[in-house]
Amino acid sequence: MTGEIDWVEIAPRAPHRYTIIWMHGLGADGHDFESIVPELGLPDDLGIRFCFPNAPVRPVTINDGMAMRAWYDIMDMSLERQVDKAGIAESSTSILKLIDREIEGGVSSENILLAGFSQGGVIALDAGLKCPHRLAGILALSCYLPTWPEIVPALSEVNRSFPIMMAHGSFDNVVAREAGRAAFEALTSMGYSVDWKEYPMAHSVCLEEVQDIADFIRQCFHLEGYV
Repeated sequence: MTGEIDWVEIAPRAPHRYTIIWMHGLGADGHDFESIVPELGLPDDLGIRFCFPNAPVRPVTINDGMAMRAWYDIMDMSLERQVDKAGIAESSTSILKLIDREIEGGVSSENILLAGFSQGGVIALDAGLKCPHRLAGILALSCYLPTWPEIVPALSEVNRSFPIMMAHGSFDNVVAREAGRAAFEALTSMGYSVDWKEYPMAHSVCLEEVQDIADFIRQCFHLEGYV
């Protein structure tokens, strides 16, 4: 437990060298992306620990105030939406504490990758860009960056050159492609190395994307020749 966050863990069979902290989307939980691990086709002896945190349960305005797992509240679905900045900051702080826990456990910060889908991708970006420790990179799937440009003063200088992969569905009717592209363009304008990938899908993950994710993980952990 880290604050209010607990998580689902897939421990490595080999000695623990790398950690991927992967945040789920609205209304899901830490089990949501468990099944993607074998699909990535990463060798068992790499020593990668997968940590899937559970978002806290909170009322969500767009769902009539129903309580569900959410990294932050969503007030409306427009591109100009009102943003729950306090909720995002709270969740990002919890993930930064989880990163600290991994480092204290003996994992180099440069061997820690943040990943997330939808709301989880927002937190991966927000926390990763502010993290004071040098990370391996950020994998941001079907998401956007609602804290831009307010986040700019908090950007971490040590993570200015790490790799970021953003992936989005061309037909996403939950998080508009334009919102994802706006985040990509804002980050590239600031000099970040961002790889934008787009797939003919809705708000989901496809097989081609899974292969690209696996390649990105190898790149971040400098394992490109390791099969």
